[in-house]
Amino acid sequence: MSRAVIYETFGGPEVLEVREVPEPHAAPGEVRVRVTAAGLNPMDWGIAARPETAARFGITVPSGFGSDLAGVVDEVGDGVTGFSVGDRVYGAALGRSVADFVVVRPPADALWPTPEGISDEVASTLGVAGATAVAALAAIGPRSGDTVLIGGAAGGVGVFAVQLAVLAGATVIGTAAPGTFDFLRQLGAEPVAYGPGLADRVRALAPGGVSAATDLFGTETAEAALALGVPPERISTIAAGPNPPGGVRATGGFDAAPDALQQVTDAILAGRLTVPVAEVFPVERIRDAVTVQAGRHVHGKVVVTL
Repeated sequence: MSRAVIYETFGGPEVLEVREVPEPHAAPGEVRVRVTAAGLNPMDWGIAARPETAARFGITVPSGFGSDLAGVVDEVGDGVTGFSVGDRVYGAALGRSVADFVVVRPPADALWPTPEGISDEVASTLGVAGATAVAALAAIGPRSGDTVLIGGAAGGVGVFAVQLAVLAGATVIGTAAPGTFDFLRQLGAEPVAYGPGLADRVRALAPGGVSAATDLFGTETAEAALALGVPPERISTIAAGPNPPGGVRATGGFDAAPDALQQVTDAILAGRLTVPVAEVFPVERIRDAVTVQAGRHVHGKVVVTL
């Protein structure tokens, strides 16, 4: 037997349970990963909390929990190439990453070698969040001379998006709660409080105007960017559904280029991008981890260890 986080009904952190489950094994064409760390994302608790969100991803209850993971390959099925027992790996397994063992089928499932010099805790944050940040920015093409407004800048995707936009040469303004302002400045962004009046506050910070924006939480930042005169084609959203406001561009990790995570890991290894891990919880405290992650006041990533 092995452990996995399971929920049988949709709801808040209280529906999540650590359960003993039969140990899975790799069939032909599959790889089994002994998971050591799982990075949490807003989409994880969004799927567990809302059946309509879960339906968009083809998830029904009972279900496992989580997406991002890192660990070690400990079984390789017949016909698999590119992975061997003992390889450190990271990736994403939608709806099942917070478990002792996860079976994946490369290349259809996302799994990559973990570069030397990157810990499992850091690697476990990259699969969904890193790819999503790269895709959100690729949709708007930040470059030198741009002023980019990033909504949800202190969150799990935002910490990547802010730094990548800065590396592209842009000036970054990031929406966040006031308690995260110093943290955002350390990442290279000028912080601004989210909430009513956002467009006016951004206008005061950027009298020369905003040229691009990405909204990583809902639609408030996208709507503010439209009000500031940013062209819809230079505004992206990741959490507004398939029909975001004003014709702005809906995107996500599914749109990321094949080398998206290579960009992220190269920047980490070069010391040009840091992955702030805000808190680490053992799997037995999964409810506490999700409560912190869903609170919108966390400074970076939340990781669950197994």
